[in-house]
Amino acid sequence: MRFKYTDGGNADFITLCHERDEFLNEIAGGEENRAEYIPYNQLNDIQDVIVAYDNELPVGSASFKKYDNECAEIKRVFVKKEYRGKGISKSLMELLEDRAREQGYHYLILESGEPLTAAMALYKKIGYTIVPNYGPYQDMPESICMKKKI
Repeated sequence: MRFKYTDGGNADFITLCHERDEFLNEIAGGEENRAEYIPYNQLNDIQDVIVAYDNELPVGSASFKKYDNECAEIKRVFVKKEYRGKGISKSLMELLEDRAREQGYHYLILESGEPLTAAMALYKKIGYTIVPNYGPYQDMPESICMKKKI
């Protein structure tokens, strides 16, 4: 497995984000059932991205963006179905944490939800704790927000 640091304009990252959206649509029962989240998952303000490759095939990605001066928000974590359970998400998260720390951030936050059971289990396992919903997710009771000091 090879990991590449890039930005939100990377073609492989964009492709993986589309695959992630299709996965979320399956879980949610269609795009219309997650429409309120779409404005908060745009790629234009994401500068820090890591893409995982199996040889030349992009198989997973994760990113973060600035939330405030001390905190970055994890965005668009995804691993292709056939590559799940191999520790790729954990590696992506560790690399993101290192990168955010290097940039001077002290905390990472993220938004997830109960249907994403594997993701929620990973986040808890690596030290993220549930916090009150922040920012645009404050009035979305189906959201679960988490935070970690890095």
